[in-house]
Amino acid sequence: MNAQTNNTKSPKPKPSRLVTSYTQAAQAASTKRSYAQDVRHFKANGGKIPCAPETIAEYLATFAGVLAVATLAHRLIAIHRAHTDRGLDSPVKDRLVKRTMQGIRRTFGVAQKRARALVKDDLLELLVLVAKQKPLKAARDKAILSIGFAGAFRRSELVALTVEDITPHSHGLELRIVRSKTDQEGEGRTVFIPLAKSEERCPVCALQHWLELTGIREGPIFRRVDRHDRLASPKPLTPQSVALVIKAAVKRAKGLEASKAVSGHSLRAGFVTEAAMVGMPTSLIMGQTSHKSLEMVLRYVRPVHKRQIPSLL
Repeated sequence: MNAQTNNTKSPKPKPSRLVTSYTQAAQAASTKRSYAQDVRHFKANGGKIPCAPETIAEYLATFAGVLAVATLAHRLIAIHRAHTDRGLDSPVKDRLVKRTMQGIRRTFGVAQKRARALVKDDLLELLVLVAKQKPLKAARDKAILSIGFAGAFRRSELVALTVEDITPHSHGLELRIVRSKTDQEGEGRTVFIPLAKSEERCPVCALQHWLELTGIREGPIFRRVDRHDRLASPKPLTPQSVALVIKAAVKRAKGLEASKAVSGHSLRAGFVTEAAMVGMPTSLIMGQTSHKSLEMVLRYVRPVHKRQIPSLL
């Protein structure tokens, strides 16, 4: 009598705590929070982990036209990761899910809503108005707006800056970016901020004034100011706070409706747009913004070039 073959699979050994800590560090905390929020929405609307492809397809169909196409695509990534992180096969790869998403893209399009770029003239107007606030808040907001524009910073990069990241030079200063959206492994880079001809519009002067006024000598540069115009915390501002500073400044200058069109990305977009308008080489623009793709920069450059087409009549 032949012995029966044992087909039972032995359970996979669990990774050690050390391995787990490194696998968790492979993903930025902000990305984890974003994915968790997406999965919560999926579960709140009939989904579960694990789930069948049909469940995801129904979820997509329900929110097509309600949520942006880009948002739905992000939800799919989150659902996919929620499965694969548990060692499960991802139903997101199923043909039904892919075809449903393709149909949604064709029906609603994939054009992204872009934040309005704040170019030089916009910035100068905002700087005049933020200066009318209480001294500490005025100094901080002026530094945020001018440094954010001159360095073409993402809002997360801006709030992560510390005093230790500053290297002064005779004609400006250098800021070290330890980690960013496109540099999750922390290779780091530096951004040079040149002195402006006018002290009133100089980002270097604005930053120095903020640090001198607050007495900040170490740690995060940009911090919360309370309603009494005092430093409220040694902790850095959140990225969302940068967006609120920009929106508040635009609302003061141009009204509520205009403030709805701007975001934390508006300063970065404004730098690229202004640089294209004055004819700065694309290679220099990319060096300042750290864009990895030429196509991303050309999204801002092309509209500027189109507006420069002369009349043939």
